[in-house]
Amino acid sequence: MAKTLPELRNLIDALDQQLLVLLNQRAGLAHEVGEIKKVEGSTIFRPEREAQVIAGLQAGNPGPLKRESVASIWREIMSACRALEAPQRVAYLGPAGTFSEQAALQFFGSSIERMPCGSIDEVFRATAAGSAQYGVVPMENSTEGMVSRSLDLFLTSPLHVIGETSLLVRHNLLRQSDSLEGITAVYAHPQALAQCQHWLNTHLPHAERHAAASNAEGARLASTNPAWAGIASERAGSEFGLHVVAHAIQDDAYNRTRFAVVCLPQTLPAPEASGRDCVSLIVSVPNRPGAVHDLLVPLKKHGVSMTRFESRPARSGQWEYYFYIDIQGHISQPHVAAALQELQTLCAFYKVLGTYPVSE
Repeated sequence: MAKTLPELRNLIDALDQQLLVLLNQRAGLAHEVGEIKKVEGSTIFRPEREAQVIAGLQAGNPGPLKRESVASIWREIMSACRALEAPQRVAYLGPAGTFSEQAALQFFGSSIERMPCGSIDEVFRATAAGSAQYGVVPMENSTEGMVSRSLDLFLTSPLHVIGETSLLVRHNLLRQSDSLEGITAVYAHPQALAQCQHWLNTHLPHAERHAAASNAEGARLASTNPAWAGIASERAGSEFGLHVVAHAIQDDAYNRTRFAVVCLPQTLPAPEASGRDCVSLIVSVPNRPGAVHDLLVPLKKHGVSMTRFESRPARSGQWEYYFYIDIQGHISQPHVAAALQELQTLCAFYKVLGTYPVSE
């Protein structure tokens, strides 16, 4: 016989109480682990360990919860348990409502001390100075490619990458009134303006386009003038009391942005191998024929797969370039270490940005 709605609600209430008891038991055990780590002097936050825990739960999930739901739930559980020891202070491109903030919450969970910054440069500065323990910066967009400012800052920054997270980015047109009529200017981060240019050309061809420090800042500006609109997340619209005039206006329906999680090596050393890892590098080579080809030889020789290869001008005036490379594997693996050691001998400049678990 089918259960009635009150019966089902009572069963759910009873399960919620059981879950709460179990979660508190887990938190108590996590606290004991934290006390042992304090005595040993080891770090509380271990991204590779958390990645392994989530992957194991997803593999053993009998359903009906989706894989991404399992990841989100347990990330919040682990975040709440970590906060009992010491909440992480995380810097990101602000203000409230940015995709960078969303990426920070997706990686760390919501039990963090949030530190919104006015620019990517400020995120690097705050994290390098120790004002924040971790920083979250955009690295690459599936439509517009690499985020050049982040790459340039990595050249001289003491920070290294200890994790990454990928975010499905949906851009929305936000405004004080629920209409496209009378919009004279659109404010957003330059990347967002570029990612929505076809929609803007079609629907708002005469509106001026202005770059803002972030999409959330564009939304804030739109809240100050009824003739202005911003491109940002729905969360930013709620933050500044704006209507969503048009949903998902990005030109690529599957538009994603990849974010790097960075910190000082003394805050957290390179994570141990998780089984699904990546090594990120910056290199340059002498300006001679065949030099770039030679970079690939050690990787092929030692069976290392390259997943990303990007170039940036060195700004030396000599037509020289830096190359940003991602390879599969962990720096502790013998074949990866051998390939990198041989690669380094070919480079005029060589810097490992980090070795870390990859996001799904």
